[in-house]
Amino acid sequence: METMDSKAIFLLVFTCLAGNIHLVFGARSFSIDYKNNCFEKDGKPFQYISGSMHYSRVPHYYWKDRLQKMYMAGLNAIQTYVPWNFHEEQQGVYNFSGHRDLEHFLDLANQTGLLVILRPGPYICAEWEMGGLPAWLLQKPNIVLRSADTDYLGAVNSWMAVLLPKMKRWLYTNGGNIISVQVENEYGSYYACDYNYMRHLRTLFQLFLGENTVLFTTDGNTDKEMTCGSLEGMYATIDFGTGERRISQAFSRQRRFEPRGPLVNSEFYTGWLDHWGDQHAEVDTQKVSTMLGEMLSMGASVNMYMFEGGTNFGYWNGADHDNRFRSVVTSYDYNAPLSEAGDPTEKLLTIQDTIRKFREIPEGPMPPASSKMAYGFVTLTMVGAHSIHGPVKSQYPLSFEEMKQFYGFMLYRTKLPRDLPENTALISPLNGVRDRAYVSVNGVFQGILERDVTLVMNITGKQGDQIDVLVENMGRVNFGSKINDRKGLLTHLILGMDVLKDWLIFPLNIDEAIASGWPQSGMRRSTPTPIRGPSTGPVFYQGTLAPNGLAWDTFLRLTDWTKGQVWINGVNLGRYWPKRGPQQTLYVPGPLLSPTQPNNITVLELEGAPPHTRVVFLDRPQLSSTAIHILYQSVESFQE
Repeated sequence: METMDSKAIFLLVFTCLAGNIHLVFGARSFSIDYKNNCFEKDGKPFQYISGSMHYSRVPHYYWKDRLQKMYMAGLNAIQTYVPWNFHEEQQGVYNFSGHRDLEHFLDLANQTGLLVILRPGPYICAEWEMGGLPAWLLQKPNIVLRSADTDYLGAVNSWMAVLLPKMKRWLYTNGGNIISVQVENEYGSYYACDYNYMRHLRTLFQLFLGENTVLFTTDGNTDKEMTCGSLEGMYATIDFGTGERRISQAFSRQRRFEPRGPLVNSEFYTGWLDHWGDQHAEVDTQKVSTMLGEMLSMGASVNMYMFEGGTNFGYWNGADHDNRFRSVVTSYDYNAPLSEAGDPTEKLLTIQDTIRKFREIPEGPMPPASSKMAYGFVTLTMVGAHSIHGPVKSQYPLSFEEMKQFYGFMLYRTKLPRDLPENTALISPLNGVRDRAYVSVNGVFQGILERDVTLVMNITGKQGDQIDVLVENMGRVNFGSKINDRKGLLTHLILGMDVLKDWLIFPLNIDEAIASGWPQSGMRRSTPTPIRGPSTGPVFYQGTLAPNGLAWDTFLRLTDWTKGQVWINGVNLGRYWPKRGPQQTLYVPGPLLSPTQPNNITVLELEGAPPHTRVVFLDRPQLSSTAIHILYQSVESFQE
């Protein structure tokens, strides 16, 4: 009988260990088990119960709190989008710091014990400005977004070459917590249906993340969407909400595209979004809970969209355009299990009870709601307009994109070409105002032109009078075929029989001025008097909230104000429009406030302020126009 020498034994043992190196050194794995119709994590069947949270909609100092609440609710994963335009507002200039520190967010999720399903786009929808695509793409007049267009793909390649290498170290197989990565987003709902584009993205993602990374697609519950949105080499998943009466029928559609593998609902809707002018959306808690339980009992992996909605701070809200343009409100509360302010709701507790039937819930109490403060009334005073410099002269109007002023406001100024003693029609003949235009003659407000709503208004004046047209970008379309949504005056304005020409165009960097201390720092102020009455047209107001030793979350209500934008201590809270509703209050995160120094409030009212020029800070939100009487009872308790 032959015996093995020590060298031969060593080689045999080494060969066996090398073949099982993942087991020996505890390396992690995540894959799709097509044989057993499930995900496989570290060699064992795995079902995720996930919830969506967008780091771009939650201030970074609250990320940990929200993640802990999601973990304590019983989730084992979260899903998040990466908005390209949030990190590359200006072409070639990347920002991954502060509220944009994606890797810090991933690290906090990892520390909390949550896996991550990453959705890096490049297009994300998400009711986010232009679906996450940067507006500077539109400087190419003929660009075809979300396609194999060379200009578009060139920009995508450059962005992904920055983003994806940062993400590679966070893959679960590399010791991080990203288990899967979505390619594009609901591509089947887009008209292009460009398989070459999707093949390019698949190749790009595999190049930077590795061929063994689980890539997937998500599409709506129709054959057309699944057909155009799916591609071999990327696992096809589906999305649907409580409106889908037969869960088995929805998953049978996924099965037609993925005969084997796990059932996955990548967006199970716990609530819905609001547009200005809508009723506040609500989705029944019991329906959400029951349907979640049914899917989990089928072995499906489910992501709840949203679990924590957050806020469209600044100008980041998106818009829809089906029959007409509809802008998304500032709050992205979404009627989610965690409120806009991150507070656990009855919906969260009900969902937690459902999850408890399928996996162990972490022991310990749910972190409490944040402290809220009703700081009361602050009276604001009118301030003179901020000085503007450097207009561009152009015979005809230029767009925001041509002026490289991608968000906010721009001012167009010219002269009346002749005397207008009687009302004369100012017309946007091709619906070219994107999105609202506030028109003044010699500083006197005349009225508003609004996309899809008001294309004609009347003005009077004399030849040579100055006409100012302040144009507001209300957020670019984020879904459908109209996402190439350029802003500003896109066509001529016609006054009577004359085409207005010879414009001075001012890009307005209002946010930079306010962040630098204007108008509180040394600007001359004027105070409205009862004789003058309420102002009309675009006017700035300022005031201060006195410190009281606390910096707690609060909600700003602008009772009787019309429409505009608010900044607290230089930070843009977003748009208000209580007259159109449904949203009536703006969320103010406590850490924005100083407990020891006066807190600066700046308001740009665009149409008309009330005579009292007061705002009030409340301890509760009001997201619906239908219950304002309750809010007024709260407001009246602060009356002087």
